[in-house]
Amino acid sequence: MADRRGFLRGAAVGLGATVLTGGRAASAAPVDGTRSDWAASWYTAQSAPTVTDTLAYNGFRDATVRSVARLSAGSRRVRLRFANPYADAAVTVGPVTVARRPAGTTGASAAVDPASLRAVTFGGEPVASLPAGATLTSDPVDLVVPHAGDLVVSAYLLGPTGPVAFHRGTHATGYVSIPGDHTGGGAEAYPTTTPSVFLLAAVEVAGAARGLAILGDSITEGVGTPDDTNQRWPDRLADRYPGIAVANLGISGNRLLLDDPRFGPGAQRRFDRDVAGLSGVDTVLVFLGINDIQQPPSQTDPAAILAAYRQLAVRARGRGLRVVGATITPFEGWQRYTPALDDVRGAVNAGLRTGRVFDALVDFDAVLRDPARPSRLLPAYSSGDGLHPNASGAAALAAAVPADVLFRS
Repeated sequence: MADRRGFLRGAAVGLGATVLTGGRAASAAPVDGTRSDWAASWYTAQSAPTVTDTLAYNGFRDATVRSVARLSAGSRRVRLRFANPYADAAVTVGPVTVARRPAGTTGASAAVDPASLRAVTFGGEPVASLPAGATLTSDPVDLVVPHAGDLVVSAYLLGPTGPVAFHRGTHATGYVSIPGDHTGGGAEAYPTTTPSVFLLAAVEVAGAARGLAILGDSITEGVGTPDDTNQRWPDRLADRYPGIAVANLGISGNRLLLDDPRFGPGAQRRFDRDVAGLSGVDTVLVFLGINDIQQPPSQTDPAAILAAYRQLAVRARGRGLRVVGATITPFEGWQRYTPALDDVRGAVNAGLRTGRVFDALVDFDAVLRDPARPSRLLPAYSSGDGLHPNASGAAALAAAVPADVLFRS
């Protein structure tokens, strides 16, 4: 396994970062003194489908679903985790395969490199039952996938599955096949495209130097950056620090305090599954709060939002995790912006900067705001909707996060 202290000695520090450290130290290892040899190199936070989410809500029968996962940390061994937390009945999964994409492939493509195709097993068997509300972890698969390499996961679902847990918008195109088991087939068997991932929750790798979970909303999920380009800010952060397994736990519309049928369970509810349930995590970075302010019903009490942050910090430390926070970024120009709501954002950020809520704080507000008009994003960083940064803004966020703030040596 890679030497984790050596990684930090050689790590670069982000330029222009504004970082405040708190007074509470946290161990970088779990409380029992052990750390999993596996870490989530790719992860997607799941939600329950609504009736408008046709594929996930109707489920699958005699179909193969194919997903393309960009791995934040490479490895010679991978394993898969499937989950269906909102189900009422078991789902049969398998056969399943993994493969690399053909060399030089970019953008949307269901193609696989046949020479890299590997069968995935569960306890030595090609088919397994995913119980209702549970997870299913595969056996390890020997396959070299480099840092920032794409792993193509194909899972046959005999069905009928009923509604399945999914992630609505991954900003990477997924595929559904014509009827049958096409886990070993090429792109021609996959005429249906989708922005979603179904049942697949994580790709774990062996030997990552460190593990980071980013608990976020649409900005972390990747809204504002082009699809199929892997320019989300967690992707760019992983590019800066090869060896870190970065789990992107962003869900569009997600909040700290409230659940939503479409935008998923809030951070308080999903923490145990999406953070504490991950393998190999050393640190959680919390970048949430704008939706509590701007999304109806709006939370206009800064103290309530700060209290929610403190609860997440307490729960993270209780798991032996280091917890890093981030200030809330500007949103003038967004459809629900008002000066009064921006005052709430400013009060929350002031509380974060002075209140020592987290072990460290990265000031994303200072990174993205327009110095001439601090209530809005710098125009060069704006996607145009007032709320979401573009690819340049995502790169700026990633550049503002030093490794020595994320992890303790």
